[in-house]
This record gives sequence, C-alpha cells and structure tokens, in this order.
Amino acid sequence: MCGCPRRDAMSTSNAESDEPTKPAFDDEAIESIRHHLLDWYDRHRRDLPWRDIDDPYATWVSEIMLQQTQVSTVVDYYERWLERFPTLESVAEADREEVLDLWEGLGYYRRARYLHRSAQQLVEEGDGTLPDTADELEELPGIGPYTAGAIASIAFDEPTPVVDGNVARVLSRLRTLEGDPKERANEKIQWRLADQLVDPDRPGDFNQAMMELGSAICTPQNPNCLICPVREHCQAFETGQPEQYPEPTDRPTQKSVSAATAVTVRRPEEGLEEFAVVKRPAEGLLGGLWEFPTVELEDDDAIGDRIDTYLAETLGLSAASRVEGRALEDVTHLFSHIRLSLSLRLRVIDAEESTRADDVATERPLKWIARDRLDDLPMSMAMRRVEELALDALDEGEPV
Repeated sequence: MCGCPRRDAMSTSNAESDEPTKPAFDDEAIESIRHHLLDWYDRHRRDLPWRDIDDPYATWVSEIMLQQTQVSTVVDYYERWLERFPTLESVAEADREEVLDLWEGLGYYRRARYLHRSAQQLVEEGDGTLPDTADELEELPGIGPYTAGAIASIAFDEPTPVVDGNVARVLSRLRTLEGDPKERANEKIQWRLADQLVDPDRPGDFNQAMMELGSAICTPQNPNCLICPVREHCQAFETGQPEQYPEPTDRPTQKSVSAATAVTVRRPEEGLEEFAVVKRPAEGLLGGLWEFPTVELEDDDAIGDRIDTYLAETLGLSAASRVEGRALEDVTHLFSHIRLSLSLRLRVIDAEESTRADDVATERPLKWIARDRLDDLPMSMAMRRVEELALDALDEGEPV
C-alpha cells in the first residue's frame, strides 16, 4: 500500500502544487486511456465472486482479504465467510474466536480482528452500514488510502484513485517517472496521476482495470507491451526499454543487526492473555515506540539463554517463571541504513511469578497489556509482524 495520503493527491491540482507538471496527462490522452483500458477490461477481466455485486459489505470483506494475499487463495475464504457472515451485523454479533476460526489458514489475523472490531463499532455507533466515502472509510481500523479508495470507488462509485504496486508500475511507465518510485515525492505524483485518470462514470471498474493491467500485462519483467491497450500513451514503450521503469535504484549499504525478541505472555485468569511490552528510549532508532522485550545479540550468544538473562536482569522476569516456550519464524526488517534480523521466542510466564516481578526495580519497567489493547500502542512495522506471528501461533492452537 502506498504511504502517500490519498486525500493529498486529490485535493491539490498540478497547477497549485509544488510538484512538477511534466508527468500530467492532457485531456485527449485521459479520454483515450479511459476508453481503451475499460474496453480491454470488459473483454478480458477475470470472473471473480466479488465483482458485479451490489453489496458494500461484501466489497469491504474482499478488499481486506486481498491485502497481501493472492486472489486464488482468497476466493474460497471469501465465499465461506459470506456464507457464515452474510451481513455486517452478523460479524458484529459473533465472538472473536468464531471470527478467527473462520479466518484460520488465511494468515495475517490482524485483518480479521480489524473486520470484527470495525463491524462492532459501526453497529454500536451508527446504523450498521459502511461509510460511503474514502475519507470516512480510512477512519476504520485496518483501512489505509489504497483500501479506502478501492472500496469507495467499487462499492459507492466515488471517483477516487487507488495506487498499489501494480498501478504505480503502470503510471511510472506511462510517464517515465524518474527516481525511486517509493520516495514520497514520486508517490505523490503517482496518486495525482491516478486521480487524473480515474473514470468518473466507472471509477470502480477503472481502478480494477489499472490493477489488472499491471498484474497481467505491465509486469515487472518481460511486459507484454504489444497487446497493451494503452501502449500508444506509454513513454516507456517508446524508449524501447520499459523494464527500466520504475527506475532501478541503488540501495545504500545496510548494517546488519541481529536481535532476539521474547513475546512474553501471562494468563492471570481464564480467557485473558496479557503481553509484556516495554517502551524504547525517546532518542534513537524507533524512539518512543513500544516493543516486545528485545535485546541485541552478539555473535556467540545462545538465543534462548540471552533472552532469559535479559528478561531476568532487565525486566525482573526470572527463567524459573517460564512455564512454556517455543521458537517462532524469524523476522527481517529493512530500514534505510539497517538490516534488522529478529529471532523470535514465545514465552508463557507463570502469572503469579510475573505479578511479583511488577514490584521489582528494573532497568526498563515493563507493562502488561491485554491482547485486545495491543493495537492501541504505537509500534514499529517490525513489531507488528512479530505480533502477527505470535498471535497466529496462539490462535491456531499450536503447542507453545
């Protein structure tokens, strides 16, 4: 999903902004691209169960499921979900465990929790219907600019753009955008171009057509330019080297850092899980953000021993308090100058022992937070991935 706020792209015209005007399309090109792309889409689009429906709720479900997941994987889950939860109200009334059970195997369980929480919020605070604008949709948990634009354009015919990886590639080639495609300046240009092009009469179909064009024709390698419906407007095609756009970029050399993270859980009562979190120092990398207990590793460190020592000496949780534990999948996260590799361990701590530790003066006081409040904490993307893996293991009932 693009990091550029969609509303910025739509609220400022090229003439009024400080962005270059060169990439803009003229009126003739806009009309031609709309016509040829929609004609191609009408003849070649895939037959998918969430297309040609008149149910904003079902569109919302499909777009959430499609986040970071292949279309072929989503189809069966989407159909099972709607069979069990045919309405937004039915999701709101369900308990979390039932929602997670139905999601089992699709991964990224945070999406299911967001759907459930949003449905409850919409029923409790409103009339149980989805907002009909992208700006309002973005206020819901788990919905960013891309997903908001997709739902608003498909379900409510709002002429609002979308930019995902496929659309960004198409736009970069159409206008030979130079520089790193993920730099904020280029992202703003991409959203502005998408806003120019979106068809006001068929915005949902047009946005889906742009995504499908990038997926099926304008691919990263070996794009099939000869059958592209908009090649006459493609500046990259004219250069004879379309694969040079988006422009390959040299990434700076990154320092490799290895660390261990202990997702530490206690269960003070039946049905309640609480997680140990600590706040990073205000200064430095990810300053002020919360994280699961994490300690940097030396080359000769034994991960399990290093974690136990850190929990005991820094947070007051002795190794004796551990009742269960297991390794999780490692996580790698790239910063501009650091490649961070996290070795993960899930630790279930004796609740009584952990309560005693609350009174111990330690270097970095920890905080215990209920599972359903984790989303309220500001965390890095790396820690969100750690959270996903830990919650997935707990939700799937794997032995820990």
